[in-house]
Amino acid sequence: MATVAVNTGQAPAGRKLHAFIDEAGVRSRSKASSDHFVMTAVILDDQDLPAAAQFLAQLRLDLGRGPSDELHWVNLKQHDQRVHAAKSLGGQSWATISNVVACKRHLSTKITDGQFYLYTFRYLLERLSWYARDAQATLHYTLAHITRPQMTIGDLRQYEAALRAMQTSIVWTALDPAGGKINQPAKVEMLQCADLAASATYRAFELDRFGNTEDRYLRELSPRIYRRGGGAITSYGMKVHPWDSNTKAAYPWVAAL
Repeated sequence: MATVAVNTGQAPAGRKLHAFIDEAGVRSRSKASSDHFVMTAVILDDQDLPAAAQFLAQLRLDLGRGPSDELHWVNLKQHDQRVHAAKSLGGQSWATISNVVACKRHLSTKITDGQFYLYTFRYLLERLSWYARDAQATLHYTLAHITRPQMTIGDLRQYEAALRAMQTSIVWTALDPAGGKINQPAKVEMLQCADLAASATYRAFELDRFGNTEDRYLRELSPRIYRRGGGAITSYGMKVHPWDSNTKAAYPWVAAL
């Protein structure tokens, strides 16, 4: 019989948080795929949604985009544009960022690509629920639409139900009881912030075609990364898995963020 986790902390009905989630890297664990997979959430209070929309509008102007243009990291070709995007988001007091970074070459668990995505999402959902519990709020979360394989809302509901029947650290009382949503960045523009944050984080870990990484983007974001009670960033805002002697040696700069 499955053991159901008992979670403490009841979020009051009044305060509402939102988490917008996107990813960077390739979910596949083939030899030709990326070495890392990043899933990132940008969290903000319901009352700060207008300020976030204003931020995106100003960032489009700064980057020479039109008022209705989508902001995607991959379309920011110049280094200074990417620095500006990361620094601008890192300077927004309304934003809190939580990342899960999977170091695929260090993982020994043999799971399918679809399971790998869901396993990473579980880690992130745990951290989102902890944040909402501490804030005494209810958190609503929206994932960016994914393909190959496509994840439907039915798939999400099935996985949420499976997680509820498992022993996890997710504080379900702090999450929207209706479950998460899936949408497109063109329709929910805050997913564009999640795209920028995920990609900025990814570039700090993944080697480019010249064999280099760029951690400045992540450093510019670091003021907004979730640190519970001023504690270690690796526990809440930057979950690197596995986090063992090998990855600690490979990424010594993470703990110093």
